[in-house]
Amino acid sequence: MSARKKKITKAERLKQLQEEEERRQKEEEEARVKHEKEEMERVERQRIEREKWHQLEAKDLERRNEELEELYLLEECFPEAEKLKRDARLLSQWNHYIQCDGSPDPSVSPEINTFISLWKEETNETLEEVIAKSKLVLNLIEKLRLLLLQTPSYDLEDKTIIQYRGSILELQELLHLKFNVATERLLRQASTLADLDSGNMEKVIQDENVALYVWANLKKNPRYRSVRFSETQIRFEIPRILATSGIAIRLLHTHYDHATPLRPVSASLQGHTATVTHFVKDEVQKGEAEISKELQEEYKQQECESVSVCEEETKVEEQGDIEVQMILKEGLQKYAYPPESTEDFETENAFPPIEVTLEVQENVIFFEDPMVARWDAEGKHWQTDGISNVLYQSEERLITFSLETFGPVTLIQDTHINMPFQSWELRPLDVNKVLLTVTTVFTEIQIQIKENLCMLASVKVGNKKHSSTLEGRWMTPISFILALKETGLNIFPTGHSHFYVVINHKEPLVEIKAYRQLALLSSAFAFGWSKWNVECSSKKVIVKLREHLTEEEPVQDPNWTLLMFSGDRAQRLKINENSETFSEALKEETEFHSTLYHLVKDFASKEAMEKIRSSKCQFIDSVCYMLLSTRLLSYS
Repeated sequence: MSARKKKITKAERLKQLQEEEERRQKEEEEARVKHEKEEMERVERQRIEREKWHQLEAKDLERRNEELEELYLLEECFPEAEKLKRDARLLSQWNHYIQCDGSPDPSVSPEINTFISLWKEETNETLEEVIAKSKLVLNLIEKLRLLLLQTPSYDLEDKTIIQYRGSILELQELLHLKFNVATERLLRQASTLADLDSGNMEKVIQDENVALYVWANLKKNPRYRSVRFSETQIRFEIPRILATSGIAIRLLHTHYDHATPLRPVSASLQGHTATVTHFVKDEVQKGEAEISKELQEEYKQQECESVSVCEEETKVEEQGDIEVQMILKEGLQKYAYPPESTEDFETENAFPPIEVTLEVQENVIFFEDPMVARWDAEGKHWQTDGISNVLYQSEERLITFSLETFGPVTLIQDTHINMPFQSWELRPLDVNKVLLTVTTVFTEIQIQIKENLCMLASVKVGNKKHSSTLEGRWMTPISFILALKETGLNIFPTGHSHFYVVINHKEPLVEIKAYRQLALLSSAFAFGWSKWNVECSSKKVIVKLREHLTEEEPVQDPNWTLLMFSGDRAQRLKINENSETFSEALKEETEFHSTLYHLVKDFASKEAMEKIRSSKCQFIDSVCYMLLSTRLLSYS
């Protein structure tokens, strides 16, 4: 018989419950005491941190005036650089004066007016002579444009601006007129230059600035409807009505634009960064096609129709003016296609679209298939209607499209296609020499800066090196920016770019102060993009920094320090680039400073500080100008 289980008595049950209650109360008391102790410790830590924070703030405030005075002395390099640039402009004028080479000084009104008047009187020039003269004319236009962009506003009177702009327009119009007159002169001799096989005339003239192609329809053979210039891929498929008419086709490839009106120079960041749009123009005139290109000021149109193209949104890369003309007794005349009235023609489709194939310049980069737009002379803007069957062959660099009517046409791409940037880095190469690398979705651009010059070091498109004619050419910052944008490498925001790009907005004053101080330190420290710059407020910027004294290749995983700057306070951050969460906590054993210069001075080597103090003012100014022009802190 099995033993029966012992039954717990009521008293024992009561005692057990009492023991459990006492144990629970004891655990609660221990937890309460522990929590109170931890809370007291936390409060004490916060008190100590606040006290330490206040001490650091008081210390920072105590030495603020001294640090700002030292920074002021260091930043004397910027007005000194402006003085050197002004001296260089005056020296350039003097050198031109003593050269006595016969060319006018475009900044002197009597000289440029005399040049224009004398050239107008020359009426029997050949195309070869006009092309030769165009080198000088384009150089004069470029000098005037750079004077408008490089001369500070306080050195430019309103009447001087009007004078320069008027001279530019007059030179452009006169050059275009000279090409028309010389083309007419050539076509009046077309029969003596006719090809023995086709019976039509073809003429090709090229130099480093201009390529000219002229074709005259002498035979008027209705079966000869495909026009292709020898040894090129440029061709036109003309309809029967043109094949049986006395028309000609001209393709003029130049480096200026005579379609878009000259507009006021705009600027970003309080006028420090000149903003320009560039054009490559193709014009087909007299059944002619002329390709041309120019640097023009970027502007934002107040109203854009549904088919019009706002220039702030698009970058004009290849431009052309396509029109048909005939020689009458009165001279070179436009041939309206289609005519205003088509009642006299038998078929409804007597004026079909004209198929055009043009070569895209090797030095222009399109990151996506370009759009084709035409110029509206009345509305003074580009628009995309009247163009169809666009085919871009990127490998062959050919663009084919159909036009309903003749007029200026252009290839365009989004101005902001490379914005916002994915990352950036500014790295010293030597004293007074740095390398700026900007990485976008499509490309990686490396720019060297030394003293008062910039150079394109390399371009990668889709991880492949892209050869550019700009590589190895040292230019002043403004000239460099114009040249880079001209080739489609636009990494320079304008005052309106934030309307078209999602940016990491930073207060302009904070941004400007940061760029000036980064430029001061750039001889000895490498700076780079930090992911935490997006997390902090618009009144603060965050960059990563490390001392860099030699020209070795960049380290794969360097030991970066994170700096936060608000314009009047700089500090090292406790977090690093790999931290999981963002915090503005101050790094242990560090202090606040009023400037980035004094912050890095706490941990920089003696050699680094020597390199900073020995940097030339022109170099610092050029680095600052490029940082302001790219606005890396807001557009990355």
